[in-house]
Amino acid sequence: MKAIYFVGGSREDLRDFPKSAKHEAGVDLMRLQNGLEPRNWKPMPTVGKGTREIRERVAEGIFRVFYVVESAEAVYVLHAFQKKTQKTSQADIDLGKDRYKSIR
Repeated sequence: MKAIYFVGGSREDLRDFPKSAKHEAGVDLMRLQNGLEPRNWKPMPTVGKGTREIRERVAEGIFRVFYVVESAEAVYVLHAFQKKTQKTSQADIDLGKDRYKSIR
């Protein structure tokens, strides 16, 4: 099972999700730990090489988690946030980039 490392305030951000979004993100992070793909994801190369975005849609809104699988042993959660517009905000992308740089 892969270890999960939360970068910056990503753990606290995830904890602030509504219960349903937190549960869904937790299921997908557990899948990652077990070497499986999340149920709904897309690549986010604008954040950093190998970065992906878990995509959760629940009654309370749309939520995202940026992560990188660094090795067979580690998953790094870079950022967790609620998406309020069609396009991911530049502030969220920049925060993900900064945290990506910190693990390099």
